[in-house]
Amino acid sequence: MADPDSTSPTEDERGNTPADSVTAETEPGEPVAEGDGAEADDGGDSGEALDTEALRKQVEEKYDFDNFGPADMAEMTAEEWDVAFDEDSWITGDELLDRVTRDLRNRVANRDVFARIERHRDPPRVLAYSDEGYAVIYPDGSLEGEGTVMRDVKPTVALCSMDSYDVPENVPDRPLPEPESVPEGGGELGNWMLQAIAGAQFLAGIALLGGAVLATAGVIGNRGTSIALLVVAGAAFIGVSLVLFFTVANARLSDTFRAEEYRDRLRAIGLEDGERPEFVPELDPQNSGSGDGATETDEAG
Repeated sequence: MADPDSTSPTEDERGNTPADSVTAETEPGEPVAEGDGAEADDGGDSGEALDTEALRKQVEEKYDFDNFGPADMAEMTAEEWDVAFDEDSWITGDELLDRVTRDLRNRVANRDVFARIERHRDPPRVLAYSDEGYAVIYPDGSLEGEGTVMRDVKPTVALCSMDSYDVPENVPDRPLPEPESVPEGGGELGNWMLQAIAGAQFLAGIALLGGAVLATAGVIGNRGTSIALLVVAGAAFIGVSLVLFFTVANARLSDTFRAEEYRDRLRAIGLEDGERPEFVPELDPQNSGSGDGATETDEAG
């Protein structure tokens, strides 16, 4: 006969079974259970954020974003790129295209990039092209193109998408000159100075050779006069003057060739006739420049 005062091993003092106790402890709404789960989730997020922040600091120390170029882009891994250029902080849309346009025009004006820049409004995009390639930049920062222009534009787009990068405000609208306005060359003052020095050297050489002839004839000098020394010195002065004259002539000839080559490149990208190179893709009709201001170009006029 069971003892009425004894407690069944399957019941607690309140008459609940172990199943009831487990149900009560894990019932939704208990503060202890919720606290444990929240702490676990927060701990995972904090660890991931810490790793991202540490990687971002490493990237900032490794790369110089003020002088960020194609070589740095090729070296950067996908993880470093995602950390350095946080998608939420990227500049996109018309603001990005305006920044890219100003930065590229500034680089063209400084002769860092050779390209013709066209800012199109409908649909929004930026077209940059030269006689050796082209690049089309879209509002989301994507690009398409080929050649040296594509290589030069890539780092510009990456930098302009970052808010920390300062884009020049006052830039020329037409950074490339007209072909006929390109001078033959610069440094004329230096050329004239070299010619003056060469002329003085030549006259000194002639004077020394003339002195050697007069000394040989006994008109000037005495028994101790070294005729051979006068001849050698005179020939050396004349030789130096000829080298300087040749240097000036070669510099002027090179400047002429470079100026003509630059004019040919300007003509090739349509600064005289307005025609783009054949390899540049045709844009939509509303962007052809003949509409109602949908296109804003620099050199095209």
